Amino acid sequence: MNPTPFAVDTPAKRLLFHTVRVETQLADGGAGTGTAFVVEHVHARGRTRFVVTNRHLVDDVVQGALVFPLAGGDGQPVLGSRFEVRIDEFGDAWHRHPDDTVDLAVLPLEPLLAAAQQQGATLYVEAIASDRIADAPALARLDALEEVWFVGYPSGVWDGVNALPILRRGTTATPPAVDFEGQPQFLIDAAVYPGSSGSPVFVRAADGSGLWLAGVVAAVFFREESLRLSPAPIPASTGLQATGAEMIDLGLVIKAQAVREALQDYLQRWRA
Repeated sequence: MNPTPFAVDTPAKRLLFHTVRVETQLADGGAGTGTAFVVEHVHARGRTRFVVTNRHLVDDVVQGALVFPLAGGDGQPVLGSRFEVRIDEFGDAWHRHPDDTVDLAVLPLEPLLAAAQQQGATLYVEAIASDRIADAPALARLDALEEVWFVGYPSGVWDGVNALPILRRGTTATPPAVDFEGQPQFLIDAAVYPGSSGSPVFVRAADGSGLWLAGVVAAVFFREESLRLSPAPIPASTGLQATGAEMIDLGLVIKAQAVREALQDYLQRWRA
């Protein structure tokens, strides 16, 4: 069957191509799947595109790959096509957020595109413009209860034939403008599973200005055998074992401003 052309001509369709599938081999021999996404950051020296994901998704990884769709001759993505950019010493390739407590890491995109081009592959990328990253004033304009959309590969699930991620939605569970537990984060009421690590979370502004990147999924709340609730990083391993804990559909989201901080720290350090 020939790959199917697909016109990315609506905001909802673009959501499907903001993300990149992350496939990893862990130091303990296990395999993992997670989500990353692409941001184009405008700065004093020009524009730089980055891949963004969770720090915990790339730590302790010995080898990994980022899976992209291919671009057709018309500049549109070709459904069912995929190209794996394999990265040795995967964990060392990423630049971590300068605050060790912030679960984010970034990687420049252009070297990956160049490596694919050398192999005759033109990758299709839909970057999130950095001016769509919700800052504190943008979050302050949101109500306490808002609908959110997030995109990724929950439990490793995707449309493997067409190489598309899964679109999901939920609501905010704490006001996005308020720092949950005093940290730059908020909660969403949504089904968050392993593989959702690194999923971008979007909210639609009431003023009609479209979708904004509100944050990045980083952790999920578990109910433990003792009935105590605790947040924990979403495991990337696809071989999960029962641990006497169950997820309760509350996801912890790092506020999007932290993405901008990670990008700016990289640019200051490496002068990209």
